[in-house]
Amino acid sequence: MVRADGSVEKACRHFFQFGIRGIKDVWPFPSQRACKLVGAFVLFEAILQALLPGERVMGPSTPVGNRPLYTRNGIPCFLITLGVYYLLWRERLFNPAMVYDIIGEIYSVLICATYITTTLLYVKGHMAPCSSDWGSSGNVLGDFFWGMELCPRLSSVFDIKVFMNYRLGIMGWAILVISFAIKQYEVQGRVSDSLMVSSLLMLMYIAKFFWMEAAFGCSMDIAHDRAGWFMTYTCVTWIPVVNSSVNLYLVTHPIQLGRRMASTIFLLGMLCIYVVWDCDRQRQLFRNSHGKCQIWGRIPTKIQARHQTERGERKSLLLTAGWLCLTSM
Repeated sequence: MVRADGSVEKACRHFFQFGIRGIKDVWPFPSQRACKLVGAFVLFEAILQALLPGERVMGPSTPVGNRPLYTRNGIPCFLITLGVYYLLWRERLFNPAMVYDIIGEIYSVLICATYITTTLLYVKGHMAPCSSDWGSSGNVLGDFFWGMELCPRLSSVFDIKVFMNYRLGIMGWAILVISFAIKQYEVQGRVSDSLMVSSLLMLMYIAKFFWMEAAFGCSMDIAHDRAGWFMTYTCVTWIPVVNSSVNLYLVTHPIQLGRRMASTIFLLGMLCIYVVWDCDRQRQLFRNSHGKCQIWGRIPTKIQARHQTERGERKSLLLTAGWLCLTSM
């Protein structure tokens, strides 16, 4: 993205021309600065998740009948993180533009952290599982990649999956978006309208995510996926890196959209974010009321689904009205 100007063709030509040496030339390695930055961010977010108060919400029932308890403090964590990051920049205690300068090294640190974290989770799953929602497939690779525990925790309130997904993945995405905008501002003296629109839409989506944090406790990855390499890599590396890649490219490739085009894209983006938010709201309302509610002024249609768990057959209500009805047409 940085060394090949975002061109897959240019990157492939370089690799075909220089082979393995060409990969080594452009492949970044972890550095001390990158390790310190990532470590400080992880520690700061861990402190916020552990100490900030919030509403206690119950997650969905697991296959063996447990209901994990979560602390809903995403919005305070989000606002404090952005506020502290801004103060560090304003007081010249830290320059966020440096994140762009060593972004490859940061990515390498995240990849290494993925394997280290997964190894620790694998050992913990064998030696100290924190609930009955764990088990081994009998295959080392299967346990490593898929995971041992469904809800690994360090305490009754510190959920590791929530921390990796929400505090590291989503919050890291927001930090990268802001850092890239500051880098372009320092280099060019202004932020292009394309990067401004992209950054604002991403931050609005992230704010929406934390506002609806309780609803995402029922999502597939939190409720059903175990904490293995697949989960860790997705949360720690894939979400912040890939989701912010558009802004990474725009730092040195600014596109001037013009006021009319920028406004149109921004308004359409906000409309899409609203639809996603309202869809999440409808599902949460339907779930919390067990289907006894109104969606768009009507009693919602639903499907009563049955599925087998370790405790036998269970029933679930699936919403088929509102926005979800439109998506199935």
